[in-house]
Amino acid sequence: MRVVIEAVLTGRAAPLGTTTSAIAKAPVEGPVAVGPLGLAGDAQADRRFHGGPEKAVHHYALDHAAAWRGELPGLPDLLERPGAFGENVSSHGLTEAQVCVGDLWRAGSALLQVSQARQPCFKLNLRFGVPDMARRVQASGRTGWYYRVIEPGAVAAGEALDLVERPHPDWPLSRLLHHVYVDRLNAAALREIAALAPLTESWRALAARRLASGAVEDWRRRLGEAE
Repeated sequence: MRVVIEAVLTGRAAPLGTTTSAIAKAPVEGPVAVGPLGLAGDAQADRRFHGGPEKAVHHYALDHAAAWRGELPGLPDLLERPGAFGENVSSHGLTEAQVCVGDLWRAGSALLQVSQARQPCFKLNLRFGVPDMARRVQASGRTGWYYRVIEPGAVAAGEALDLVERPHPDWPLSRLLHHVYVDRLNAAALREIAALAPLTESWRALAARRLASGAVEDWRRRLGEAE
């Protein structure tokens, strides 16, 4: 499986409403170094929840732009170009239904591994000026996903993103998202999720907590909703 990388993007932390964020990212021309903590020149305002080795590179599918334009007709400019969702890599032809947990992808000379889907947060509400945007992204399953960096290298727009290995073909991100956000207490699925070694520790722990408690965590603070 191969797609073409249409944009490689980085950003700096800047004011966003009453907070700070690096969600506004811009395309970079030429090769960009990719290391264990992500792309050279890229920033995250709050490392507690963004970035780090398990979420080093964020990928979002331009395939979703048409659906978002249909649902949010007042925001065509933001949705017409890469970077609307704060992604580092933008492409057509690859969505959450076609990417699996643990996939190894060669991006330029770097080797990346799919570590988790994105958990939308309230900063998307501020980015789009839509009070429930994070909830919309979560409910849609059009979340994007993260990579950890297995082999550092460099990547540029126009280069190929090639699938190297798929250790968990039964776990596309669309299935993972279904059980995290829809069929949330399916014990059999939660046991499998908790045992998915390439999945980030935080998501495996989430599945284990649900199994132990029989309850789903409160999402309201993350989504920017009143508690």
